[in-house]
Amino acid sequence: MKAEIFSIGTEILLGEIVDTNSKHIAYELASMGIDVFYKTSIGDNEKRLLDAINIAYKRADIIISTGGLGPTDDDLTKETFAKYFNKKLITHKESLENLKSYYKEEYMPKSNLKQADMPEGSIVLVNENGTASGCIIEKDNKIAVILPGPPSECLPMFNKQVKPILQKYTNKVLLSKNLNLCGIGESNASEMIKDLMLSSTNPTIAPYAGNNEVRFRVTASGKTKEEANKILKPTVDKLYNIFDEYIYGEDEQTLQDVIVKKLIKNNMTICTAESCTGGLLASTIINVPSASKVFLNGVISYSNDSKIYELNVCEGDLQKYGAVSEKIAIQMAEGIREKCNSHIGISTTGIAGPTGGTDEKPVGLVYIAISIKGKETFCKKLMLTGDRQKIREKTVHICFSNLLKLI
Repeated sequence: MKAEIFSIGTEILLGEIVDTNSKHIAYELASMGIDVFYKTSIGDNEKRLLDAINIAYKRADIIISTGGLGPTDDDLTKETFAKYFNKKLITHKESLENLKSYYKEEYMPKSNLKQADMPEGSIVLVNENGTASGCIIEKDNKIAVILPGPPSECLPMFNKQVKPILQKYTNKVLLSKNLNLCGIGESNASEMIKDLMLSSTNPTIAPYAGNNEVRFRVTASGKTKEEANKILKPTVDKLYNIFDEYIYGEDEQTLQDVIVKKLIKNNMTICTAESCTGGLLASTIINVPSASKVFLNGVISYSNDSKIYELNVCEGDLQKYGAVSEKIAIQMAEGIREKCNSHIGISTTGIAGPTGGTDEKPVGLVYIAISIKGKETFCKKLMLTGDRQKIREKTVHICFSNLLKLI
């Protein structure tokens, strides 16, 4: 069974909004064993949409469309699919009642009434989070799933109402597990398992790089979830044996998730002193919901005066070595840890650019330091590439990957 996903709306083509629906839907379809080979973005235009429908049904069995179900004249998705399938639009009573209930005492524009019109004979998907109902049309071995555009409406409708219906069209289950690695590059990691990747057909192994990390996705196909998991496990075990020192988590786990969990387990606290990262290190930690149990304080010591007065950095060392130096990074990490009476202090100092670099200290030069109570302070010199934001993000990631090894 093959599917194609449509993202409909001129605002998507103009880059005014980002299509996040397709990512979620494609992932869910894959888990059901439904292949997605194409995703198509189309503006609010009847002719172009009809052309896209004709092309899609030459290469797919199912079209899953999002967007274009609003009350305005340029919202043409439902009407165009009805025209393609030669279906009349008729008022769906439950959708009409849903509209009236949504507006309650407010005035409902007459234009909204079109949102209750559905292709005759279709399966109606009532919107529990908005005004635009969706529908499923089946005819001549072709299926169209028509969903609203806002993710808060589209995704609950797909998960709750569409997935159970689509499940009957597939006789296999795809099961995936992501292994998240840090401290190794994609090329080196892929080279280490080149033969394994080439020889694996079920399950398959696919490498992904992003956010300064490497991820291997292992995907197995089976008639049931239990069978797919049985096929998946031996390959996952092999990858753990090969990359044991680099794998920090699975699936949606992030480095900061794992670190906070480990700090809680070890009853340890942490604080940060940041210069070039400007608070990004601290904010990434506190994005983890349970971070309040371990995170004590964060200081953005951007100026030399701040480093002196807030972190007890030696003024003479600042003048002698400069703010971007191993000496100062160590003093910053130790200073914040001692000031907060914390188990761990982390510091960052560097030149993120695009200006400020010299021959001796070019843009991309960064020092990180990790001070752990009772241990010698760890310090690392980095030479990073990329724009200002990339350098800051890479610095934070390297702080976390090194911290994970030390705690």
